[in-house]
Amino acid sequence: MTTIVNSTTPATDSGGTNFLIGAFIVLGFIGILIFFGIPAIKRMGVFQINVPTPQVVVPNKIDVNVQQTK
Repeated sequence: MTTIVNSTTPATDSGGTNFLIGAFIVLGFIGILIFFGIPAIKRMGVFQINVPTPQVVVPNKIDVNVQQTK
C-alpha cells in the first residue's frame, strides 16, 4: 500500500539569505583573525630552546691490549 504525505510548502524561501549571512560572518571572522593574528605572530619573535650540552669525560690513554686466557 502506498503512503502519500501532503505537506505544505514553506511560505518564504530564506535558505539563500541565511547562507549569505553565514558566509559574511565566516569571512569577517577570518578577516579579524588575519588582521590581528599576523602582527601578533610577527611580534612573538624567534622561539629559542636552550638545551645544555652533555659533559663527556674522555680518558687520555686507553689500553686496547686485551689478554685472553685459553
